[in-house]
Amino acid sequence: MKIHKIKAVCLCLCICFLTACGGNARQESGSANQSAPADTTLRLLQGIWIDEETSLAFCKIEGDSIFYPDTMNVPLRIEATADTLTLIGSETVHYPIDRITKNSLSFHGATGDVVSLRKSEDLNDTIYFTHKVSNPITYNEVVKKDTVVYREGERYRCYIYVNPSKHKVYKQSYTNEGVAVENVYYDNVIHICVYKGKVCLYSRDYSRKSFSNIIPEGFLQQAILSDMKYGFTDKDGFHFNATVCIPDGASCYVTDICVSPEGNVRMELVQ
Repeated sequence: MKIHKIKAVCLCLCICFLTACGGNARQESGSANQSAPADTTLRLLQGIWIDEETSLAFCKIEGDSIFYPDTMNVPLRIEATADTLTLIGSETVHYPIDRITKNSLSFHGATGDVVSLRKSEDLNDTIYFTHKVSNPITYNEVVKKDTVVYREGERYRCYIYVNPSKHKVYKQSYTNEGVAVENVYYDNVIHICVYKGKVCLYSRDYSRKSFSNIIPEGFLQQAILSDMKYGFTDKDGFHFNATVCIPDGASCYVTDICVSPEGNVRMELVQ
């Protein structure tokens, strides 16, 4: 009788053990299936895509990067699930997917309009994406500006040096279809100095970040220090006008930099 009881207990323990193992296996299997759709969607997106409306090359997706035909648009990182496209650059933008197959893709752009694409089968379309990441036009040499001024009968000299810089600034914009693209530009480092004879009264380098106390941060993130000019001299000192602009845009801030004869500086917005 005791032997039968022991056998029954062992049988119950075995059943419980097998049930637990089966549950764990199902949980692990379920976790793997949850991650599969994202990988599958990204695999479907690989290749060159054509705009159904214009029949022009729209983009190329390779690995986890999206490339555009315009050489001024830098590649962005792309992530995809079964129902959402995500483009990651200086900002992250999500696009709801309407439909995706091996050869077609429809999603909602930032404007709400549906963007319909088809996968290219024409090998000649690769010519639109043979370029490498483009480098915007920048100065290769230092630009020097030299101005002689007189204040209270004494002679001064104001120097401005516009120096080439490798500091990148990314500007995000949108295509007509409402898809985010980014252009890359380079900020300038501008040096100004004021001399009285051989004595240096003031000397400093300026970049866009030099104006963070008076220009909104959101503007500065996509702007460059585009220019610096000598303005005028008055009782307060020597005035320079610094222009901070968003490239290819109409938005600019002009800052008055006033250097006193003692080498003190005051900055204020002109417009």
